Amino acid sequence: MKAIADTGLIVAFGSRTDRHHAWAVELARNITEPLLTCEAVLAEAAFHLGSSPYVLSLLEDELLRIAFDCNRHLGRLKQLALRYEDRKPDLADLCVICMSEIYPRHSVITVDEADFRIYRRNKRDVIPTICPPH
Repeated sequence: MKAIADTGLIVAFGSRTDRHHAWAVELARNITEPLLTCEAVLAEAAFHLGSSPYVLSLLEDELLRIAFDCNRHLGRLKQLALRYEDRKPDLADLCVICMSEIYPRHSVITVDEADFRIYRRNKRDVIPTICPPH
């Protein structure tokens, strides 16, 4: 599975009390290569889980791989921030949108279906997502 991990997936996978935990665990069984992510997503997940060591272990175990450099894509991140200013996207969402443009064959795994239905890559293309069932 070629995919980009958003914060919600990491939090759901790491927290047994999360309502999407079973979905995230089942999804993880199908992962054959590291999911791509960024430092903003990792920081957000560590905050929500209250555990930086846990999040870092996902990198160490190669479930996740950092595949984005904010500095290299600063101009695009600023464009996206202005475009979606009314939705008040966090940096993690902006990075994931940009990653979706860089890795067009990767779906975004997220629990944030509402925002990712609105966000577009390359200004008009729908971002393919994998979300928990309703």
